[in-house]
Amino acid sequence: MSTDGVSYRAAGVDYEVLDAGKRMAMARALATSPLMAARGGVAQDDSRGEPAFVFELAGRTLAFVVEGLGTKSMISRAVLEQLGVNRFADVAYDTVAAIVNDLCCVGALPLVVNAYFATGSSEWYAERGPAEALVEGWHRGCADAGCTWGGGESPSLPGLLAEGEVELAGAAVGAVPPGRRAILGGELGPGDEIVLVAASGLHANGASLARLVAGRLPGGYGTRLASGASFGEALLEPSVIYVPLIAALLERGTAVTYLSHITGHGLLKLMRPAKELTYRISRLPEVPEVLAFLVEQAGLDRAGAHSTFNMGAGFAVYCAAGEAPAVVAIARELGFEAFVGGVVEEGPRSVVLEPVGVRFAGEQLELSA
Repeated sequence: MSTDGVSYRAAGVDYEVLDAGKRMAMARALATSPLMAARGGVAQDDSRGEPAFVFELAGRTLAFVVEGLGTKSMISRAVLEQLGVNRFADVAYDTVAAIVNDLCCVGALPLVVNAYFATGSSEWYAERGPAEALVEGWHRGCADAGCTWGGGESPSLPGLLAEGEVELAGAAVGAVPPGRRAILGGELGPGDEIVLVAASGLHANGASLARLVAGRLPGGYGTRLASGASFGEALLEPSVIYVPLIAALLERGTAVTYLSHITGHGLLKLMRPAKELTYRISRLPEVPEVLAFLVEQAGLDRAGAHSTFNMGAGFAVYCAAGEAPAVVAIARELGFEAFVGGVVEEGPRSVVLEPVGVRFAGEQLELSA
């Protein structure tokens, strides 16, 4: 990173501290697993540390997840105020995408999603445009994910949130299709292929750094990119919902061995499985213009860029050797951009990004207890 660059830590997000807190909470959570038996359920403890928690109840395998948008809603507020453009439908859609994409990583398809809309003041809803857009975007996200919007909570939190801001989050329950097992990496091994599925842009990660960069630009969110799009609107390009792809892979019996939603930590997430394996990537996607601009303005080096942003790869499908072409074909059939990106090898837990000369070691991603 250059001496005048910025980092995610400088933006107020330190993943080393956050991950340590996650591990501490996970250790305590593990001690509660036996309590589920009193309700007829069985906790699947090997799912702890995965994007969603898996449990069994009444002969079905279910999954549960809680996820939030982060600070991207602050960008939508700033874009509305500075550019006069209402993009609250898109950040609502982003939130649903963040939730259901995590859920389907364990091979579960979403059944119901609940919303959490927290505001700094109840007056937030008095401005009908953003409120109506928010509801419409959440509805559209649920429809595209094929799940029910069950309800939620909308607290007003003056003093905790700024008056004009809204915090977006939610939870979801999903089910593993009958006859399938949760996908937790147990069958992942050397020789497996990695299919990368394209992102649309920032998605729901990196917004704090994007806000820091915007504050340093003379034109702020109105800064024009080479394509002519404003920086603010490019940041708010809606996330991709990958649920239809996972549903199709499960329905067709594809030999999927692991699934990774590329969010926080960027391509470090390719080694999310707690296994001593090397993930060698020989091809990377085209980097969306807005992410290339962010990397340049933040002064990030290649390692910093690929461990902060998705850099164009929003999801990874790991499959048995020889299955990758079928995965790519199904993805393209459904309108997703996808290609064979690499392979799983024997070796130390690491990610090797050959096209950019970057290697991440296993100790750089420690999410599980």
